[in-house]
Amino acid sequence: MMADSIKGAEPNPALALGQRLEARYRHIHATAMTDVPICNPALTVAATGFRSYRGRAFGIVTTPWFMNLVAVDLPDGAPAAPVATGTTLSIGLPAGEVEFIAGELHAIGRVDSCALLSPVFEFATMESALQMAEEAARAFFDPATLEPASEPRAVVNRRYLLRGHFRRREEALQ
Repeated sequence: MMADSIKGAEPNPALALGQRLEARYRHIHATAMTDVPICNPALTVAATGFRSYRGRAFGIVTTPWFMNLVAVDLPDGAPAAPVATGTTLSIGLPAGEVEFIAGELHAIGRVDSCALLSPVFEFATMESALQMAEEAARAFFDPATLEPASEPRAVVNRRYLLRGHFRRREEALQ
């Protein structure tokens, strides 16, 4: 589901990491998650909105069992400070502070994850899941999703984000 690289252009390392994550989760879906009841049969695996930010790759991973915002070290960047698997981390993004849980994924390495939805039965089609993933990826990197700057930076409420709270706020301001 990742966009193809433009021929002759340098590969985007964040997009390449998204593609690697997508391939890894496709393998997990085909093996360990086959016929697991928490899987939504209408969904497949996709990596959406991957971009570089402060030396890491960030994007949304959608699977039949979850939708997560993830952070992965870029190959040529400085690695994130080491932490124990399962540690909760607060990472500053343009839309505010977001809590991630540090983890490890075979063949990838450290993957910090912020659970957006799990399970993901609210999606009837992969297209609707991808639309939500694209909106979420934009919102986490859009500082306009926050209240006016005079207020302290808030922790992003993932449920509000995914239910379109920020989009309705933007429409009301226009």
